[in-house]
Amino acid sequence: MTRYDPEALNVLGGELVPCSQDPVTGFFRNGCCETGPQDLGLHTVCAVMTADFLAYSARRGNDLSTPRPEFGFAGLRPGDRWCLCAPRWKEALDDGCAPQVVLESTHEETLAIVPLGILKDYAVAA
Repeated sequence: MTRYDPEALNVLGGELVPCSQDPVTGFFRNGCCETGPQDLGLHTVCAVMTADFLAYSARRGNDLSTPRPEFGFAGLRPGDRWCLCAPRWKEALDDGCAPQVVLESTHEETLAIVPLGILKDYAVAA
């Protein structure tokens, strides 16, 4: 795994740990929810996929379940961990179907969109 920013911190103030290598996630496709100037979507929330969220995301125009072999994407299933855009996670929260998050793998930039207390309400163990 090549880190984009080895100094990146998670929402708890510690080292940002990988979210998923299977499937490989992250804006930089390095397994981490790192971000940078080119990441306009802010792919910083390490979320655990649920059937409810995947259906919600498809309804909102981002089908994460359907395989897209032309992009090397096998499609996500419930239980997979994936770096979501912080604004989309917040939108799902507001609509009542936010997936759980892995705090140790969620980039600190997420705190510009979602307060830590709310993220803690949805936390699962790394």
